[in-house]
Amino acid sequence: MVGNGGRGWYAKVLAAALGVTAVAGLTSFWNAHVGSGERPDRGVAAPPAPSQDRKAASVAAGIVHASDAGARGVNITIDDGPDPVWTPEVLQVLRDNGVKATFCMVGTQARAHPDLVKAVVAAGHRLCDHTVSHDVTMDHKSKAYQSDQIRDAERMITEASGGVRPLYYRAPGGAFTPASRHLAASRGMRPLGWNIDSKDFERPGTNAIVDTVKNEISNGPTLLFHDAGGDRSQTVAALRELLPWLKEQGYSFGFPVR
Repeated sequence: MVGNGGRGWYAKVLAAALGVTAVAGLTSFWNAHVGSGERPDRGVAAPPAPSQDRKAASVAAGIVHASDAGARGVNITIDDGPDPVWTPEVLQVLRDNGVKATFCMVGTQARAHPDLVKAVVAAGHRLCDHTVSHDVTMDHKSKAYQSDQIRDAERMITEASGGVRPLYYRAPGGAFTPASRHLAASRGMRPLGWNIDSKDFERPGTNAIVDTVKNEISNGPTLLFHDAGGDRSQTVAALRELLPWLKEQGYSFGFPVR
C-alpha cells in the first residue's frame, strides 16, 4: 500500500509509464482512453470520476416536433415503457422494418427492466425521460416536485441503460411548464412534443389506430404510440401495417431534432 506521502510520487511514476506527465496528465489520459462520461461499472477501480449527476450540454427549451430526416421525415415515439411483454414486440416490428424510434421511458419502469433499456439502446434507438411516475397533473405541482420527477427519472434511465443518457424529455400527458422545460433543457434533454396521437392507449382497435395516423399524417412528423400501460397488441399490429405504408408514401424515419 502506498502511504499518503508517497501517493504523489506513485502517480508521477505511473503517469510516466503511460507516456503522460504528472497527475493532471494521468487524469487526461484516463478520460481520453477509458471514457469521460459516467463512472465504470461497479467493482472496477478508477481514478476519482466526475459526479454521476454531471449535466450534458444544454439544448433549446422549446418543445420540438421537427424530424432530423427532413421535410418528409417522421419520428416514431413510444411511451410509458419499458414493458417485459410489449417492448420486445415493438422492438421486433421496428427491426423488421429497419426503423429507429425514440422511447420515452418512465423511470420506475426503466429501473425494473434494465435489460430492456439496454436492448433499446443496443438496437440504435434513443431514450427520452418521461418522469418517475407519469403524473399527468405535474404541471400543477411545485417546481421542486417537477424537478425531482425529471432528475430522478433521468438518473434511473441512465443507470438502467449502463450510462446512456436520455436525449429528450416528454411531460406526461403534455403537462409541460416553463420551469420543467428549462430544467430538462439545462440537462441536455430537449422537450419533446407530438403532432399525431395515434389514440392507441385507448385500444380502439387496430384499424382505428391505423386510420387515425393515415388521416392525420399531414399534421406533422412526430407520432405517439405506447408500449406499456396494458395490452398493446393493437399497437404492435398497427405499427406492422403503418411502417411499410409510411415508406410507400415517401416518408423516411428519423429522430426529433435537438
